[in-house]
Amino acid sequence: MAEITWALKEWAVAVEALLTGDLMLLIRKGGIHETKPVFNVPSDRALLFPTYEHQSAAAMREPWRSRVSSQTVPQLGDDVALLGWAEITHQLQLTGPDLEQRLQPFHIWTDAWLTERLAWKPERPAYVLLLRVHRFATPLQLTYAKRYGGCRSWIELADVPTWSESLPVMTAAAYQEQVAALEAAIAPITTSTVVPQ
Repeated sequence: MAEITWALKEWAVAVEALLTGDLMLLIRKGGIHETKPVFNVPSDRALLFPTYEHQSAAAMREPWRSRVSSQTVPQLGDDVALLGWAEITHQLQLTGPDLEQRLQPFHIWTDAWLTERLAWKPERPAYVLLLRVHRFATPLQLTYAKRYGGCRSWIELADVPTWSESLPVMTAAAYQEQVAALEAAIAPITTSTVVPQ
């Protein structure tokens, strides 16, 4: 497999849910520091980079609310453990009414948080990223650097950690079943399917 040089940032509790197979999607408009009007997916494979900045227990449904870590943001030079990586199999653009209701069975966030998230920068379209996640047998260790901080979705890694073996958290059949269920639920509010480049 080709070397993965991109990392996708997400709240640590959501990364945990992805790695246990309890979550297989992320909702994106882009980070505060990202200026492009359309959310960009630079690679269809990415390491999962857990973040603690702005992570909010109030944004989570149970049982994930109680799992939000109080761990502080990593400091320069600290080790960051990367527990897995993801294949980004679909990028679906959303539009129209009933977004929260249709997406509700497939994610871990509260309806209030999702409503607020979708209303942020209304000129930007919202996307659902579908992720087939793989867990490393041995976590990768990355030294935290200043450029890894900030409200952005993507980090391009200059020094890729040494890989260990990994296994998918869902079988191919189970993942496809989840994808089909989600696509059926959101078909009326999906305007396009964008294949990651």
